[in-house]
This record gives sequence, structure tokens and C-alpha cells, in this order.
Amino acid sequence: MTKFGKVGVLFGGRSAEREISLLSGNAVLDALLGAGVDAHGFDPGERDLGQLAAQHFDRVFIALHGRYGEDGCIQGALEMMGIPYTGSGVMASAIGMDKWRTKLLWQAAGLPTPASALLAADTDFAAVTQKLGLPMFVKPAREGSSIGMSKVKSAGELKAAWETAAEYDDLVLAETFIDGGEYTCAMLGERALPLIRLIPKGEFYDYEAKYFRDDTEYRCPCGLPEAQEAEIQALCQQAFRVVGCRGWGRVDVMLDRSGRPNLLEINTSPGMTSHSLVPMAAAAAGLGFAELCLAILEQTL
Repeated sequence: MTKFGKVGVLFGGRSAEREISLLSGNAVLDALLGAGVDAHGFDPGERDLGQLAAQHFDRVFIALHGRYGEDGCIQGALEMMGIPYTGSGVMASAIGMDKWRTKLLWQAAGLPTPASALLAADTDFAAVTQKLGLPMFVKPAREGSSIGMSKVKSAGELKAAWETAAEYDDLVLAETFIDGGEYTCAMLGERALPLIRLIPKGEFYDYEAKYFRDDTEYRCPCGLPEAQEAEIQALCQQAFRVVGCRGWGRVDVMLDRSGRPNLLEINTSPGMTSHSLVPMAAAAAGLGFAELCLAILEQTL
């Protein structure tokens, strides 16, 4: 493992997803140490970039989620310092963190994604309801882990849902509800890993369902016919490339009642916790957690 040199694992940070990033980063750090890598944890939420530079890391594994860690900020700083890092570059990270601009790119490329509208204080909420129908989802455009997200089931709930999302971001997105199965496709290099079907027991796959509830059902194999799964994997790979992503990540998809896929969002620094989806997909493909971490780190060489 000496080929990796001194490795920094970046976790924590200053985003609303700090708690999950600490879980992800410590899991990655333990796995790398267990594999014999000279790995060291570093929390940019508690230490500045000068201290990061002083560590003289040969490369870093980014286990940061959300703003300042997944949105191109830390990637730009690492580029300036000449430190190789895992995952997507500055541009793809910045776009991938912005659900609205990601959708604009996908639409321009002719890829399927649910109809949407931006919400603001002066929005005609009745007109948005008429355009998108009910139910619909409202979410901060630049947050992850379903933070600030609501499912709106009546017209009177829309403004309150916008107010909740606006506590986290001034860019708020409303999106048509797709009434079908929810799936995710993990990417590892040029490879699309097996799809996972997500079946939450609550209204939707929210923060609690993602990280803390034990009744969320994960199906892998996902239960789709092999040909249909391959088509969705190819669509997700295309969506990944359109945004300019590299290394590893995850693309989330909803199927409508006719079985047609709709791209929801992209994750350029996905969770690596005990409840996380990329490790589940990797396990289904025959990769253990430590092997997955090493495969991701290999891409920095």
C-alpha cells in the first residue's frame, strides 16, 4: 500500500450533512487503515486549508457531503495545491450539487427528468400547482440527504414547503411526483454497479430513512428484467457523463407507472455509512467495503 503514500481522508466539514460525513469518513478511514494504507483523518470544519497543506498529503479521499465539500469548493482548493483527490472535478462537482442546473443539462441532452419549477417569495403557487400537479416534491436545490425536502399533497401546503426548503437554500425546486419505483445506480470508474430498489416505509426516502431507520427495504437484485436494468444503467452512465463526472458517484432514478425512467439527481460524493447505497451495490458486485475504498483511491494514482 506504499504506492498511495500519505493519504488524507477529508470528512466532517461545515455543511448540513456534517453528521453523515463524519460517519462516512470514519468508516473509510478505518477501512484504509485496516488495509495498510498510511491514512489520516482531516476535518475542514475544524482546521483550515493552511493546516491541510502542511500535512503534505500525497492524495486525499473526499468523504465530505454537501456544501464546501461536494460542490467544487474543496476540489478547487486541492487543484491549487496540486493534491490528487477522489471523485469528480470542480465543474462536475459544482453542477452535480445544484439539482436545478443538473436538470437543465439533462434536458438539453434530451435525457428524461421530471417537470419542475423554481419557487420564490413572489411565486404564483397556484400556477405551479396547476403546472406540476399533486402530489409534488419541494426541496432545496443545493442540499443533499433529503434535507429540507417535503412531499406536498394539497395546494395549501406548497408555500409552507417552500418556506421549509428556503431555510436551507435560497434556490428551491418543486418537482412533479413520479408514481413508481425508486432506484439508484452507483458508478465506479466506467462501470455501472447493480441497481438497488429503495422501498421506504414512510412517505418518501427521507433523511431518517436514508441513515437511521432499520425498516427501509433495499432490493439488490432490484427485481427488474435484466434487459430493463441494463437500459437504466446505460441511461445513468450517460447522465453521469453529461454532467462531466468521473471516478465514482451515484445517480437516482424513478420509474413511472409505465416503467419509463426519470432522472432525479446525481451524487458526486455519496455516503459511505452502514446504511449507504454505493457499498451495498459494490457488495452485490463482489466488492467488500475495503476493496471499494481502495478501488476509489486507486483512481487518484
